[in-house]
Amino acid sequence: MTPTFSVIMPIYNVERFVAAAIDSVLAQEDGDFELLIIDDCSPDGSRAICEAYDDPRLTLITHPVNRGLAGARNTGVRAAQGRYLAFLDSDDIWEPAKLARHREHLEARPEVGLSFSRSAFIDADGEPLDYYQMPSLTDITPGLLFCRNPVGNGSAPVIRREILEAIAFDCEVKGGGVLPCYFDESLRQSEDIECWTRIALKTGTTVEGIPEPLTRYRLNEGGLSAQLERQYQSWLAIVELTRAYAPDFIEQWYPRAQAYQLRYLSRQAIRLRDGDAAWAYCRRAVKAWPGIWKAEFGRTAATAGAALMLRVMPKSLYLRCEGLAQGVIGKAQKKKIDNAPRPQPARPNQQQEAHEVESP
Repeated sequence: MTPTFSVIMPIYNVERFVAAAIDSVLAQEDGDFELLIIDDCSPDGSRAICEAYDDPRLTLITHPVNRGLAGARNTGVRAAQGRYLAFLDSDDIWEPAKLARHREHLEARPEVGLSFSRSAFIDADGEPLDYYQMPSLTDITPGLLFCRNPVGNGSAPVIRREILEAIAFDCEVKGGGVLPCYFDESLRQSEDIECWTRIALKTGTTVEGIPEPLTRYRLNEGGLSAQLERQYQSWLAIVELTRAYAPDFIEQWYPRAQAYQLRYLSRQAIRLRDGDAAWAYCRRAVKAWPGIWKAEFGRTAATAGAALMLRVMPKSLYLRCEGLAQGVIGKAQKKKIDNAPRPQPARPNQQQEAHEVESP
């Protein structure tokens, strides 16, 4: 019997986290799914952990060569049988109601092609951090997707199969010949942002979110500030891929999107405790598009202030200030989530607004 949902989960070097991710899928209130785990030549014990599960809904697919996250997702999409395709990164976790809520949303709103949820942050040990990704949920234009990525992360969306089929393109796949692809395998980072933007531009479908934080998004330990510049270069590659089929769109949105991306990298540098990099990215953001001050003064000022404080303050004092600020923001976000109404499908123009832990 064909499942309603196909859950696509790539694995690579995630033996510490993958069991929790699988368990969160198997614990779904809506059990009408298949779970496709794509082993992208993981060198650790991730595959063995997956093989220990005895559930007929779970299928393990192995790549002959490593192809990256985009390649693993493409393999999963090609193998999927479900009407709705859900993506879960193997270091993240879903709430038990995740699939049930998306079924409600997609069945009530046939014009919605990409449904996503808000996300709660957890640390490397899975402990809640008491703050959330809180983007707008409706009135999501291609420009907003490109500039801010309200979907937030790769474990948040559930997409109708026909929407992904509508953006498929043939490409040479490493170790597999020419095959239909959905995510661009030339990208090793930010491939999801490129895909969501292409969906919006090429299909015109409605992208809409659910107020509940149904995804727990893990902030892993470690990281280097040098990786941030690689992430920026990957984002510039997305710009060129998009320019190839939507040059007018890029001309209109590039300065604003570049500023938001650089400000996002400043926040990431703050998380890595690199004050010099954070301040440099913040200055680059303002230079790229000075209008960022007028468009989003609060977020820009908060980023600049945190970067400057991190750069000049003793670390212990900065951490105390940061902890106080996060506590206040977390309480405000939790209150908004607790008071948020369940989705009202008949009112598509209702705009959700809240303070957020920022996506680009």
